[in-house]
Amino acid sequence: MTTPDFPDLLALIEDRSAALREAAAAAASDSKVPGCPGWSLEGLVSHLAEVQRFWGAAVAAGPATGPPDDPADERDAGEDLLAWSVDSTVVLLAALDAAGPDRGCWTWWGSPAAAGAVARHQVQEAAVHAWDAQEAAGRPWPLPTVVARDGVAEFVTVGLGSAGVWPHAPGTIALCADEGDSWRLDLGETGAALRPGPAVSSTVLPEPTVLPEPPVAVHGPASDLVLLLYGRKGLDDVRITGDRGLVERLMAWSPTD
Repeated sequence: MTTPDFPDLLALIEDRSAALREAAAAAASDSKVPGCPGWSLEGLVSHLAEVQRFWGAAVAAGPATGPPDDPADERDAGEDLLAWSVDSTVVLLAALDAAGPDRGCWTWWGSPAAAGAVARHQVQEAAVHAWDAQEAAGRPWPLPTVVARDGVAEFVTVGLGSAGVWPHAPGTIALCADEGDSWRLDLGETGAALRPGPAVSSTVLPEPTVLPEPPVAVHGPASDLVLLLYGRKGLDDVRITGDRGLVERLMAWSPTD
């Protein structure tokens, strides 16, 4: 699975942001969001809008050593929340479109620090929070396949890649999507590293290097794998073969916001 092209990423941000607003409009604004303890639907919509304005400002600022000083316009008193959310998505998409995928900008994850990486991450941000809103409204739908199939690698690259040193004995987990994609997640002193498949080295050699079979594999639809990594699903929602304890340690270590 390859990352969607930049224009497709922008279309997915728009689509998932609209899905969040549709779910929010169908339920009471004070409905609790199970995936974000302590949050209401109103708070969730506001959060995504603020995030999108922040990244719009970061992308528009171009290469920088820190986040924008004045990252976002605040919502005016009395302004309709859903309308402000629509405008926030427009702000982000306009900044990304103007920058193009290769223009540098500040990112909290360090590298890749470019507008394309921001767009890729914002697809996942909008998609997972759209699922949160749907769950709060009582009708959660799986993440779109194109989003979910890229979501595992994006989470490992950005979320786990920024988590620092793995605090346990080194281990390897195979993540296997029912759609056919698979990833080998290596955990060790340098943190988390991703290989394109549970048993094949990513090193370019005359003949592929066959690696030892990972001691544990997690199987499920790509949507469930992404939602598991983000803490929205539990281990009983996927199929695990091998050392379940290693997956439990991963989930306790993983950032889930």
